[in-house]
Amino acid sequence: MGAISRGPRQARAQTSTLDAHAFSIAIYGDSGMGKTMIMEKFRLDHPADFDPETGKARTPVLALQMSGKPNERRLYARLLGAPHNPRATIVDLEQKAIDLLKVAQIKVLVIDEVHNLLSGSHREQRVVLNTLRFLSNELKMSLVCFGVAEAREAIHGDVQLARRFEAFLLPRWSTNEEFEDLVRAVLRNLPFRLPSVLTVKSLRQILDVSDCLTAKIFTMLNALAVQRLSRATNRTNSFPHG
Repeated sequence: MGAISRGPRQARAQTSTLDAHAFSIAIYGDSGMGKTMIMEKFRLDHPADFDPETGKARTPVLALQMSGKPNERRLYARLLGAPHNPRATIVDLEQKAIDLLKVAQIKVLVIDEVHNLLSGSHREQRVVLNTLRFLSNELKMSLVCFGVAEAREAIHGDVQLARRFEAFLLPRWSTNEEFEDLVRAVLRNLPFRLPSVLTVKSLRQILDVSDCLTAKIFTMLNALAVQRLSRATNRTNSFPHG
């Protein structure tokens, strides 16, 4: 795996342009940095549609979460998305999964919480990684993996697979232009406008309270908007009616 690129914009831009011919990517960041939000946006930006040539639904992106204690059978169960015969062999599950992914024309497999690989034994980790590499080869399918920093160690369990990934780091926010743009964007989309004058001091206060985490920043700004709306409502109700 190459050097880690830094910054949420680079990560979001890369997922927005990923296609079947692109390399695979891994996005790392602390819990609460917005990895799942990026994943959901990417999935929604590439919805299922109808293929007139085959007369069947076409699903370019399949998203799943790595289970808490992964193994080959559980991975295939997640890919199949339905209960399967517990007596089915791995070969049977593999073929069913390949057939399903081919029919759905999956181009990108997105895996969240990929660091959960580390909860399995060394053998289980190697088997799951080898399975992902096999599916990527067989279906010419890109992989997009999300996880905390430990996910890098998990993916490196398969050297050949790791070489296919370009890694992106979502660092915690700091007082820079990118963070100011984020706050302004959130403020613009709130149902009740907050003052838009942002000073270095106010940005630092937001970062201090939120631990520089995206999820906490959004929660904080939403709470401020609700508080401001509540005060405005109370003032309105305090006026005499007649």
